[in-house]
Amino acid sequence: MRKPQLGVVMDPIAGINPAKDSSLAMLVEAQRRGYALWYFEQHDLRLRNGVAQGSARPLRVTDSKAAWFELGPREELPLSDLDLILMRKDPPFGTEYIYTTYLLERAERTGVLVVNKPQSLRDMNEKVYTAWFPECCPETVITRSIADMRAFLAEQGHIVVKPLHGMGGRSIFVLRQGDNNANVVFETLTDYGQQFAMAQKYIPEITRGDKRIILVDGKPVSRVLARVPAADDNRGNLVAGAQPEVRELTERDRWICAQVGPVLREKGVLFAGLDVIGDYLTEINVTSPTGMKELQKQGGLDVAATLFDTLDARLAERLAAGAAGGKARA
Repeated sequence: MRKPQLGVVMDPIAGINPAKDSSLAMLVEAQRRGYALWYFEQHDLRLRNGVAQGSARPLRVTDSKAAWFELGPREELPLSDLDLILMRKDPPFGTEYIYTTYLLERAERTGVLVVNKPQSLRDMNEKVYTAWFPECCPETVITRSIADMRAFLAEQGHIVVKPLHGMGGRSIFVLRQGDNNANVVFETLTDYGQQFAMAQKYIPEITRGDKRIILVDGKPVSRVLARVPAADDNRGNLVAGAQPEVRELTERDRWICAQVGPVLREKGVLFAGLDVIGDYLTEINVTSPTGMKELQKQGGLDVAATLFDTLDARLAERLAAGAAGGKARA
């Protein structure tokens, strides 16, 4: 019986932290379920006459901190040979990332299940897309104008300012009215008015943690991962030194998920991470959300298994539809 074929597009696997990496958790679960794994980096992909192709390496993984992967020799294959592709390339979200989504969309048109949907990866900037749910969010402005930033700081008195394309707490600044560094922060993040940046009202509950709520197929898993900043830092990011703490969802958390989750599901985002501080949604992470390992270690939740229950069901539906009418081609 043919094994289901899974391709993963990611940053170099040799450079990940196996103790924390959610992509590795997904791959270990897929391998356990009998998937054949194929490894790609962005430079391994190409289009030839509209056909998505890749230079793939067979991959074996283990849940180990010492030797977590083994790669075989390269093979050239059309991406249409795959059943499932996980797009797990980390931000920054730049032009090359967008080009990769075009290529993956060509594979999707042949019937491959791409997670998350390439068009939605293009459409849903992780910070800007919160604007589709203003009722869930703190006071927010997205602008290139330094004057707008100054006015927002004067209005709110205490704000957070950040770029639109980063991750892991990079270049996030907290400012109070009267801070002499405000102008240089605004100038730096907007490149003197040449690029958009985001400012949000400061939420004091950040001291209790930035909550990561994982959604699978639009529904939240049963617990959240709170990332509690260090005493000398404002950033609720694990890579910035925040400490993980597993908690129950609040009623407000569930309400936010009920607003956002169905929209993501409709748009083909099967795995997402909502960032919630206090009662407010601050980001919608769709590129390469993390938190699986911490939720399993501290909360006993096997999120990778939950995800692959959904993916297996989706692939079974496609197989049944293909048996009835043939695999879609474009």
